[in-house]
Amino acid sequence: MDELESPNPSGSPSGLSGVFGFIWDFFKVIIIALAIILPIRYFLFQPFIVSGSSMEPNFSHGEYLIIDEVSYRFGEPDRGDVVVMHFPKDRKQFFIKRIIGLPGETITIDSGRVTIKNKQYPEGQVLEESYLPNQGLTFPHNTALIGGKKSLTLGQDEYLVLGDNRLASSDSRDWGVLKQEEIVGRVFIRVLPLTEFSRFKTPEYSF
Repeated sequence: MDELESPNPSGSPSGLSGVFGFIWDFFKVIIIALAIILPIRYFLFQPFIVSGSSMEPNFSHGEYLIIDEVSYRFGEPDRGDVVVMHFPKDRKQFFIKRIIGLPGETITIDSGRVTIKNKQYPEGQVLEESYLPNQGLTFPHNTALIGGKKSLTLGQDEYLVLGDNRLASSDSRDWGVLKQEEIVGRVFIRVLPLTEFSRFKTPEYSF
């Protein structure tokens, strides 16, 4: 019977080769992973942790969200989208708010309700917001910006954003309109807590 020839009787050269091969394969996996993850992290999606109570009860302090940075490169922000944005007064700060008014529209806050005037509704239409636990709680903070029966007309690439917790939110009622260039992205997925894991869907309005 023929004996099997040992490829390496001493065992040392191929052993070293095997170790270096393993290390090289490990680094290749790391490099490939970084090549995939980094573009996703910096150009497509990024994490965001909610701070504060301005979006309660729909988004609470400490929740971990994934933000979609891609959609607005191919389409326009929509009413009802919840977005992460640079605070216009200090771009180092990030806020989370809901888009209520769109470019070209006239927004009025009066008697606790939001009225939208646009080409479809030139006489105005009250916005029904099913995601709010108590409607009728939207009041002006600063009448110099928007309040009473005075109206705010949005220009090109301008949006009016509000927090869902209307009685405790610093938003367009305080610091004015939001420019589209200040929007980082829209909320895509709520990751944590796991019991609240869900994909965010823009609400449908009655008009």
